[in-house]
Amino acid sequence: QLQLVESGGGLVQPGGSLRLSCAASANTFSLYVMGWYRQAPGKQRELVAQITSGGSTNYADSVKGRFTISRDNAKNTVYLQMNSLKPDDTAVYYCSAGVGRFPTSPLYWGQGTQVTVSS
Repeated sequence: QLQLVESGGGLVQPGGSLRLSCAASANTFSLYVMGWYRQAPGKQRELVAQITSGGSTNYADSVKGRFTISRDNAKNTVYLQMNSLKPDDTAVYYCSAGVGRFPTSPLYWGQGTQVTVSS
């Protein structure tokens, strides 16, 4: 069982930046494809970005060039650097872990962290 705990959400103005972190409980972290999803009110949960243990990445078109996913296997942590934030980025952001090729279906989820982009 892998437990995931997100942090770093909050309120930010349009054009601002936030960095989300997700800490995993198990030392098997490096075996998983890690990812970030988001869910806005009234909408389905959608993929934001994923990253393999080796650093290959997959991004949603809506965040390419603005968001960067990274991971530190020694710290069992995955990050999401979000720049040039827009009101449409407002959502609950969930960390995920899975196996297989992109787009990787999650096996585990975090509890979510709220990101609100508003002036």
